[in-house]
Amino acid sequence: MSYEKVEQGLHPFIGLKQTLKALDEDLVSELVVASDAETRVVSQAEQKAQAKRIPIVYVDSMRELGKACGIDVGAATVALRK
Repeated sequence: MSYEKVEQGLHPFIGLKQTLKALDEDLVSELVVASDAETRVVSQAEQKAQAKRIPIVYVDSMRELGKACGIDVGAATVALRK
């Protein structure tokens, strides 16, 4: 389900750096996190999303999340635009 949301999203913020920046600028409606990503990598994004009461959805695979975004590498986080 969430992979489809990412595929249909208009220019999502892909990767941790873009996600954190978008969270800081209040541009995020939903955070998608790959369950196989390292906790130390995604924890900051999760904390910011929780503090701002932004829903967090977990998907199984970084590789599949990256593929859903149209990139050839895995993605630990993707933020969907408001």
